[in-house]
Amino acid sequence: MVDKIRWGILSTGKIANAFAQGLQYVEHAELIAVGSRSAESADAFGEKHHIPRRYATYEALAADPDVDIVYIGTPHPFHKDNTLLCLNHGKSVLCEKVFAMNTAEAREMIETARTKRLFLMEAMWTRYVPLFVKLRQMLADRVLGEISFLQADFGFQAAFDPTSRIFAPELGGSALLDVGIYPVSLASLIFQTPPDTMHNLVLKGQTGVDEQVSMQFGYAGGKAANLYCATRYRSPVEAVIVGEKGHLRIHSRWHHSEAMTLSLNGEETQFIAAPIDHNGYRYEAAEATQCLLDGQLESPIMPLDETLAIMQTIDRIQASWRVVGSDEDVTRIAVKS
Repeated sequence: MVDKIRWGILSTGKIANAFAQGLQYVEHAELIAVGSRSAESADAFGEKHHIPRRYATYEALAADPDVDIVYIGTPHPFHKDNTLLCLNHGKSVLCEKVFAMNTAEAREMIETARTKRLFLMEAMWTRYVPLFVKLRQMLADRVLGEISFLQADFGFQAAFDPTSRIFAPELGGSALLDVGIYPVSLASLIFQTPPDTMHNLVLKGQTGVDEQVSMQFGYAGGKAANLYCATRYRSPVEAVIVGEKGHLRIHSRWHHSEAMTLSLNGEETQFIAAPIDHNGYRYEAAEATQCLLDGQLESPIMPLDETLAIMQTIDRIQASWRVVGSDEDVTRIAVKS
C-alpha cells in the first residue's frame, strides 16, 4: 500500500511559497521536487523549502517519474497548459484558482484528467479550512433553515502597476478572476446551483481589465446573492448568510477566517471559533493527499462538475458586459441578463 504521496510544485511565486510551507505539516505528504523557468529560481526555492530535486523547466518536473501529484501555482492564463503538461505525463494535479480562464479551458482540463483517470482538483483553499468544515456541517444540519440570501465581498487595494498580474490583461488581470472567484464560489457552496439570473455592474481601469465588480444573483424561490470584488478598492471582506431561522456572519477576512457569529431568532448570539493550524494551505494539500491515498479521482468537497459550473458562471458574467459610457480613466459597464 502507498503510505506517502510525493509532491512537486510548479512555479516559485508567492502562493507557491505559501503552499510549500503548508505542505510540510501534511501527514503522508512529501515535497520532493520543484519546477521553475530558471535554474536560479528553482535552486533558491529548493534551498528555502529543503526540496531535493530542482528543475529549470516545467517539462522536467512533469517528467520526473517519482512525482505523484503537482501543485500548479502559476498565474491563471497558464493553468490549462501547465495542467495538461502534467496530466499528459501521468501526474495528478492540484491547480490553483481561478481554475482556468474560461469554461472551454476548464472542460478540456477536466476531460483530460477523466480520460487518463488521474486526480484533478481546484485549489480553492477556503473550502477546507476549519471554519468552512464547520460551515458545511451547519448547512447540512439546516441550522439556519432554508437559506434565502448571501452577501459576500472581497476587495483589496493594489498599487497600480500596469505590468503586474493584477492589471496586465496578458497575465489575466481581473478583479473577478483574482478575488471575485471567492464570493462566486461561496454562492455555489451555499445555493448548490448556478444562478438563474444575474445583474452586474463593472468598473474597468486604464489597462482595460475589471477593477471592481458588483454582482446580484437570483435563484428560484426569490433567493439571492449580493456579491462584490475589487482590486483597487478595499472592502470589509465579510460574508453574511441569511436563513429562515436567523443569520450567520463570517468575520473578516472571511475566505480564511477563524471566527463567525451565529444569530438565531430569539436566541443569544453564539461566537464560533475555528483556528487555522500553522498555514491555511495545508488543508487543501491534506485533502488532495488523502484523496490520492484513497484512490479517488476528485474531491467530494470540491467536485469537478462544480468547478466547471463556477467557471460557466464566470463566463456568463464576463460575456454580458457592455460599454455604456467612458472617460479617459475608466470604462463603466452595466449589464443585465
